[in-house]
Amino acid sequence: MLFWLAKQLTPLYSGFNVFSYLTLRAILAVMSALLIALLIGPWMIRRLSRYQIGQVVRDDGPATHFKKAGTPTMGGLLILVAIAVSTLLWADLSNRYVWIVLGVTTAFGVVGFYDDYLKLVKKNPRGLIARWKYFWQSVAGLGAAFVLWTTAQTPNETTLFLPFVKDFAWPLGAFGFILLAYLMIVGMSNAVNLTDGLDGLAIMPAVMVAAALGVFAYVGGNAVFAEYLAIPAVPAAGEVMVFCAAMVGSGLGFLWFNSYPAQVFMGDIGALALGAALGVIAVVVRQEVVVLVMGGIFVLETASVILQVASFKLTGKRLFRMAPIHHHFELKGWAEPKVIVRFWIISLLLVLVGLATLKLR
Repeated sequence: MLFWLAKQLTPLYSGFNVFSYLTLRAILAVMSALLIALLIGPWMIRRLSRYQIGQVVRDDGPATHFKKAGTPTMGGLLILVAIAVSTLLWADLSNRYVWIVLGVTTAFGVVGFYDDYLKLVKKNPRGLIARWKYFWQSVAGLGAAFVLWTTAQTPNETTLFLPFVKDFAWPLGAFGFILLAYLMIVGMSNAVNLTDGLDGLAIMPAVMVAAALGVFAYVGGNAVFAEYLAIPAVPAAGEVMVFCAAMVGSGLGFLWFNSYPAQVFMGDIGALALGAALGVIAVVVRQEVVVLVMGGIFVLETASVILQVASFKLTGKRLFRMAPIHHHFELKGWAEPKVIVRFWIISLLLVLVGLATLKLR
């Protein structure tokens, strides 16, 4: 909105042309989202507390989690509001990628909201039945994948590229592209949701991956930079950088309240939406493999659950003391803050590896 207004005012005063610079608008998006989150955070926490929308703790979980019972949940709404407002303020709203990413984030946020609502307000411990949750996630994921396929304007937008392999380019075709996009969006959504089990554990890796994807969006959307770095050029994808910046700002604002000991949890409304956002952005900028590396913590958490279930069903034995794997380390005696910070460090290293693929081709 403000970007559009600045364009209208530029003929009257050339100084408004500064808002045409993508990097400036990304910085403003970070600052706006952070400020919005910090301002409305206390109000939202009070409202959630007033309506007793609090965390339900599993009886079989680590004993240290029992004190978290009743902590306000559904704080992910704070993240989504900050992202949406900041993106609408500073992004070019004529860009189709902005609306696709916003639409996916909102759709998965709605699914997460309903799941949280059933669990926390209606006191239904099962929440949204798993098959219905995956059904609606699949509808949103397939819808986004179909839109991305049908609106693609260049071959690069539907081609699979691999990091560290300069000349690998595999045209996917309609089925291959839609399947890959669906798996990335729905898979990342659930992976972040599984990771969201400790104070600040999920949000900081999500912030780091979003920041790195913003870099990929910026250079991939610039034909000169893309050619120099030998990465796929995706026209108009640069505008997604503003959304990524809004994710970073809102995530840091949420972390202000979610850091140990947490005043609020994001709930499914935040985790499902953030994961889906990372997945669809990776598809837009054609960095599906790279995002799996940068989001390695999310992949590890998901793999630990799959392996735990498979091992128990096949052998009757558990590989880990508890899954997802962050609970395994807690039960081994690691203090919660130590688990969180060590996972953050691993995430940072993985993001740096992902960024290295910009040049190492």
